[in-house]
Amino acid sequence: MATFVLIPGMCHGGWCFGELAEALRDQGHRVYPLTLTGLGERGHLLHGTVNLDTHIQDVTGVLAAEDVRDAVLVGHSYGGMVITGVADRMPGRVSALVYLDAMVPGDGDSCWTLVSERERQWYADVVETGYATRPLPFFDARATPHPLASLLQPLRLTGDPARIGRRVYVYAAGWDGESPFTPVYERLREDPSWTAHALDSGHNLMRDAPQDLLRILLEAAEPR
Repeated sequence: MATFVLIPGMCHGGWCFGELAEALRDQGHRVYPLTLTGLGERGHLLHGTVNLDTHIQDVTGVLAAEDVRDAVLVGHSYGGMVITGVADRMPGRVSALVYLDAMVPGDGDSCWTLVSERERQWYADVVETGYATRPLPFFDARATPHPLASLLQPLRLTGDPARIGRRVYVYAAGWDGESPFTPVYERLREDPSWTAHALDSGHNLMRDAPQDLLRILLEAAEPR
């Protein structure tokens, strides 16, 4: 039995992993689909100081409270920022990192510095308080504004990310238009320390390629 901790992308909550979480549980695994502070059912906690560190602490708190020691951390999109920070802070509790069409940051990177000007224009479309970025119009109706400070704060790493021995990247090759994650995928597929997959899917891999994604996650959890 493995333990999967699932971290959503911008504006989304743990609900976006509903079917995937059920499929993993059907295989006998423990699954925690998390909603980060200030989002979804935790939207009432949104304020100006909710940042990337807050979201990393959301996850490290679950690992500690649930005594998780073999976590397969799965991050979609923005969630790649979070799982990278969690693995840096608690490397002994993480067995694998799986990035789903996601950011793969280094020390000092932020979402703002990693994306294109098109994404920065989206980030700058904030709600009246100025605390959060609005969901895009085509998002699920359950999507909520995303804390802006979490997109601007640089990630600080204290160790080598390669100390997590199993790192997997899943690239969505079916974007409508240019994908901001193409350079990431092209770099990682040439790196022997990574396993890279390309799926014929839009950015929402959980919705568009559920069976392929389930197979990849189960492979990532297999003992080495």
